[in-house]
Amino acid sequence: DAMLDDITAGNYTTQERSILEIKTEPTLPELTEFSLALNEISVSRENTTSMVTINTKVNEAYVNVYWADGLVVATPTGSTGYSLSSGGPIIAPETKSLVLTPIAPHNLNVRPLVVADNVNINIHVEGRGETHLISLDTRLFSVPMNTSISIQKAANPIVFIRPKQHSFFDTLRNK
Repeated sequence: DAMLDDITAGNYTTQERSILEIKTEPTLPELTEFSLALNEISVSRENTTSMVTINTKVNEAYVNVYWADGLVVATPTGSTGYSLSSGGPIIAPETKSLVLTPIAPHNLNVRPLVVADNVNINIHVEGRGETHLISLDTRLFSVPMNTSISIQKAANPIVFIRPKQHSFFDTLRNK
């Protein structure tokens, strides 16, 4: 109720947050209807205990081959969720970046990687199974192996309304 009073009185601030968009080749109909995620897009193994091989490029530049259970691509908003629990950094919401965080990597030298949010991330997953999983926030899809995945920041952000006294760092400390 207090926030509604603040909104009608104009006592608030707005904050833009990046959203991720995914495209696949071949095109998967279930991903074209709503291909956006606020927090993260992840790829992971399905129906196997074996790791998957995740070939990753940023703007067509080879980054790494992750031998892992999966890979999380998170926005600053999502950096405090799945990415954080997989060992990724906390990124302040106003930061113009994305983080690539491997899930249970089998390579000893692999660490989370922070990149600018204006890049195109290309992922190609290989493994023993016939399918792997793609997750867009809470939505889960089974995808054939060797599907090419492209992830980038969506053209339009989401806008949050916040109380003027809201502080990301206060919230972080309290949690």
